[in-house]
Amino acid sequence: MITSRPWDDDKPHEECGVFGVWNAPDAAALTALGLHALQHRGQEATGIVTYDGQRFHSEKGLGLVGDVYHDPRVMAGLKGRSAIGHNRYATTGETILRNVQPLFAEFEFGGFAVAHNGNLTNAAGLRRELVRRGCIFQSTMDSEVFIHLIAMSEYSTVVDRLIDALRQVVGAYSLVALSNEALIGVRDPLGVRPLILGRIGLPHEEPAWVLVSETCALEIIGAEFVRDVEPGEIVVIDDRGVHSIKPFGAAKPRFCVFEYIYFARPDSVMDGTPVYAARKSIGAELARESHVAADIVVPVPDSGVPAAMGYATESGIPFELGIIRNHYVGRTFIEPTDHIRNLGVKLKHSANRAILQGRRVILVDDSIVRGTTSRKIVEMVRAAGASEVHMRISSPPTTHSCFYGIDTPEREKLLAAQHDVGEMARLIGADSLAFISINGLYRALGRGSRNAASPAYCDACFTGDYPVPLTDFDKGGSRQLSLLEEISAV
Repeated sequence: MITSRPWDDDKPHEECGVFGVWNAPDAAALTALGLHALQHRGQEATGIVTYDGQRFHSEKGLGLVGDVYHDPRVMAGLKGRSAIGHNRYATTGETILRNVQPLFAEFEFGGFAVAHNGNLTNAAGLRRELVRRGCIFQSTMDSEVFIHLIAMSEYSTVVDRLIDALRQVVGAYSLVALSNEALIGVRDPLGVRPLILGRIGLPHEEPAWVLVSETCALEIIGAEFVRDVEPGEIVVIDDRGVHSIKPFGAAKPRFCVFEYIYFARPDSVMDGTPVYAARKSIGAELARESHVAADIVVPVPDSGVPAAMGYATESGIPFELGIIRNHYVGRTFIEPTDHIRNLGVKLKHSANRAILQGRRVILVDDSIVRGTTSRKIVEMVRAAGASEVHMRISSPPTTHSCFYGIDTPEREKLLAAQHDVGEMARLIGADSLAFISINGLYRALGRGSRNAASPAYCDACFTGDYPVPLTDFDKGGSRQLSLLEEISAV
């Protein structure tokens, strides 16, 4: 059986979602609920590790959270008042059970579990050196490097060993870890990947503490937002409370701007900015920059909806649901041939002919990667009777691959890296095509124009300005060197 989404490979895919809770009677259940809220960040596999004061318990599986944790007997086995969880979308390593996080190991100081969101850009070199020193890897993921660096450290405490490991890695990451004595959260020095601290309980009660990738995971469990974990900060939560450690030198943050465009759930607040409002603002700026005469504004659902609303409000053109999304499309047994890929778009999206027929349509979407889905969407809208189809994109052209935890194609497969906007419009069959400018994106987010010398965000997929060194990548940054290739050199 082929388990794939042949119609769904033309978008940047989410990184991963992490969740941690300390001192909660229903730690496993809260973690499962939190992972449900973070399901959009990874759908390939999920895992939970709990600690009951004496033993660690683990349950992992391939598939969605609801598929893995639907059995009450499974949840009953996840005992304890502390837990961490992970939703996986693979950016390194295959989707097999031994690659499912959280990873767990027994050390001389006790048990240690870790769940990681992001990518380490020097993992291949580190892994090669660790193998030379006798380490035996159980997975093909960059995340396992943390386990072995901690094991090899000569420091005595868990936190000091973790700091020692973090000083050796390079990349964009957030992680949650669980030891016998503490729940630990870490955010990379530039804050590229998100991590948030929350609290459960009334002020006069002993609180339960929560670490999550997005605020939407706080809402589902009734937790309150406390603050963002700062870039380069380590948060240690134990029976004495919450402690902050900042072992790295100060650096200007470079939060991933694509979280606002596409990845984060619309009801989340990322680094103080409501995502829904940000997307509407981006759509309004897009209308100011590239308006065209039309009858209706139509989003490509679901991620294009807030931007299309902002575009419609700013332009005064009616917003209409001219494309209907089927939310019940899952994985398929169908062999993903080119023909099936083309037909598969119709499984996910269908045209609302009564709205589109005879209309000049502005289609709003969040991005164009390969362009294959955009072409099929434009064809579908034309076939439904639209007289004109104008495509508007709420991100700048994606011209570079991401190496920081987002799955994007190699650069030669990115449509915008190979063609100018006019050629792209012709290839997708649109009457016109426009992207928001990089300065327009920054204006929409309240940052003014982009400061090339010191940009506020990581925007490397649009600019090629990579803030974290690409140690394991070839000169053009277009291909990740395989970990297996690195190991074979040993």
